[in-house]
Amino acid sequence: MEPYIVGKPNPMMFRSAMKKIDAHSSTTGMIGDRMDTDVIAGIEAGLHTVLVLTGIADEAEIKKYPFRPSEILNSVQDLV
Repeated sequence: MEPYIVGKPNPMMFRSAMKKIDAHSSTTGMIGDRMDTDVIAGIEAGLHTVLVLTGIADEAEIKKYPFRPSEILNSVQDLV
């Protein structure tokens, strides 16, 4: 038997979590600081995605990928 890894960017963990709390992708979002895990996982799970530029990603990093988050914020603080 081979192990099956469930972690970002696999959207399975988001779908399982939403099912557990009876949430829907149309009202759920993913906030993260990485394009290659956080944003792509959110997109694949059908979520609204927010990339914050206080971690790994910066403007140059964003341009490396063919996909884009729903929103880009300088900081999580910008959510309030």
